[in-house]
Amino acid sequence: MTIPAVHHPAYTFRLPASHPFPMDKFRVLRAQLEDLDPQLQWYLPEPASRGALEMVHDPQYIDALFAGTLDRAAQRRSGFPWSESLVRRVRLETGGTCLTARLALERGLALNAAGGTHHAHADFASGYCLLNDIAVAVRVLLSEGLVERVLIVDLDVHQGDGTARLLANEPRAFTFSMHAERNFPARKAVSDLDMPLESGLGDEDYLETLAGVLPRLLDEQQPSLVIYDAGVDVHSADRLGHLCLSDSGLYRRDRFVIEAACRRGIPIAGVIGGGYDRDIDALCRRHGQLFAAAVGVVQ
Repeated sequence: MTIPAVHHPAYTFRLPASHPFPMDKFRVLRAQLEDLDPQLQWYLPEPASRGALEMVHDPQYIDALFAGTLDRAAQRRSGFPWSESLVRRVRLETGGTCLTARLALERGLALNAAGGTHHAHADFASGYCLLNDIAVAVRVLLSEGLVERVLIVDLDVHQGDGTARLLANEPRAFTFSMHAERNFPARKAVSDLDMPLESGLGDEDYLETLAGVLPRLLDEQQPSLVIYDAGVDVHSADRLGHLCLSDSGLYRRDRFVIEAACRRGIPIAGVIGGGYDRDIDALCRRHGQLFAAAVGVVQ
């Protein structure tokens, strides 16, 4: 079978060369994934609608984001200078995760070549996250009656604080975050299940910890859909992570999560999450492990 995959050229836009966020990774990742194109079926997302965004975000925050009236402090907290291209990108990324979730429900498995903006809160941006694509997708699917329960499996190196807070009062969504304890954000939220990890954890200990919790969660929660944030900032070479996974460890992690859901007949939608190595080619090879693992599962 082919795996639905979502990408848009406007996931990438021009930033100053000195900017620390590796914006070009979305373009390079899509180019690298051409090797898997016989197994991937590409879809083009539409920008998330204002109505969808307002299921999660404060209308006044959306007004300021769309109009470019966020003050300097708000822009610094987001990590980006405001531009129309930035707004288009984050709306497309959020629409991409919504589309990925719908495709996963139809086909059992789908992947977004972006997404995982789990630090965005209701009324402010944080940590390179302006709109919370995961929370928006959950709210949209629940509102349309397409799912009864959603499990968010967040394995980015940073806690999914925004997602946890945005879905804290939604009993039909369960947030699971396994992250480095001594890392951003300094003030953690309370997920439905948090698994803080000691710095320096390598492949075997990490995978053993994950294996000890994820199968049980899937069996207990019996979700209609899993949304999987496959951040690669857990890699040993990532400049913003404190864990020590290898490329092989990333592949084994991603394959374990996908297989655990698919074996149980649970649809799974994957997003790529964080990754901040300045070596863009190496970074994109790590993000590509999610797609390679998916292909390995369905072959």
